[in-house]
Amino acid sequence: MLNTNLQRSGDGPFIISGPRRATAGAMPGTRSVARSLSRKTGRWSGICLTLALIAACTETHVRFPVSEEAQRNLPEGVEVIRLDASNISSFTKPVRGYQATRLPAGRDWTYLVGPTDVLSVIVFDHPELTLPAGPERSAEESGFNVQSDGTFYYPFVGQVRASGRRPEQIREDLTVRLAEFIPSPQLEVRVATFNSQSVVVAGEIKSPNRQRLTTVPLSLVEAINAAGGFTDNADLRGVTVQRQGTLYPVDVEGFLSGGLTQNNPILRNGDVVNVPRRRALEAYLLGEIARPNVMDLSREPVTLTQAITRLGGLQAPRADARGIFVFRIDGALTRVFQLDLRSPTGLLLGTQFLLEPGDVVYSVRTPLQRWNDTITQLLPTVQAVSAVDSLAN
Repeated sequence: MLNTNLQRSGDGPFIISGPRRATAGAMPGTRSVARSLSRKTGRWSGICLTLALIAACTETHVRFPVSEEAQRNLPEGVEVIRLDASNISSFTKPVRGYQATRLPAGRDWTYLVGPTDVLSVIVFDHPELTLPAGPERSAEESGFNVQSDGTFYYPFVGQVRASGRRPEQIREDLTVRLAEFIPSPQLEVRVATFNSQSVVVAGEIKSPNRQRLTTVPLSLVEAINAAGGFTDNADLRGVTVQRQGTLYPVDVEGFLSGGLTQNNPILRNGDVVNVPRRRALEAYLLGEIARPNVMDLSREPVTLTQAITRLGGLQAPRADARGIFVFRIDGALTRVFQLDLRSPTGLLLGTQFLLEPGDVVYSVRTPLQRWNDTITQLLPTVQAVSAVDSLAN
């Protein structure tokens, strides 16, 4: 006959010894008791095993060591940087700094007359040499049109070369040639209508257009403003200017916010300005955040404290204020920035730490909360097993 013997070893758990044959002097009912205990013991052994497996499966949250001692065992290629007052200044500016453009940014500008321009020529004391103007006549009708060959016709002197010349040069030429017919002529030559030179402004602009160049220099920012300004989706750092077949990137944000004057160049004839659509630049906030979500970084710089606050802050008391981590890829290296928010100093440091596109911010749980979550997930299983055991009895 088989028998099962239960023994307690000191203060430890029950130990179930192996089966043995009952002695001749066994008490009546021993076998039934043994079978009952065997069934219960086997059942509770299965329950313990099940609970152990479930407990192992309930740990679905990301875990990262908080203490400096535990972080010594991290694999190679992972660098932990603890943010404090001594190093926070290194992370207060964007990693991607403002870039100076290679586009020639000469500030000098001289308008040269070209075909289709309309010139106004006035000879003082000789109204017969000046085309009559009136309220019903436009500048084109009361001026001299520069032809496709770059010349215009003027009485007495005939064809006058204008293309590629400044109005002052044209005046000097006419003065010399008219002197053969008029003693000491006094002239004024100006451009009445500017048609020959222009730039194009396109892309994420409210009113894309073609703008004529005049004797007044036109800068990049002025041209964009004249076209209605940027749209909400414009990428100010990705503006390009195409000039004579070469595409030049121009970081306009570098001029507006960084003081790079060369990033607001004077435009030249034929320039094509394009403002691209802003690409998604996001950081990701996960873990014990009130509303885990993505944070848009393309519109303005966002600090760590700003990002956490905009998503409702940390979940108290679940979040471990010691373990606010920012994971950032730097080539083959993974940098992990750790911020301790248990003190006001940590909150202030977070207002200086700028997030970068691709950053992953993670707030870990407290050890007590991990235990509570495990118990909460195990409780339904324990209750179900207890109910089954009650039915079996």
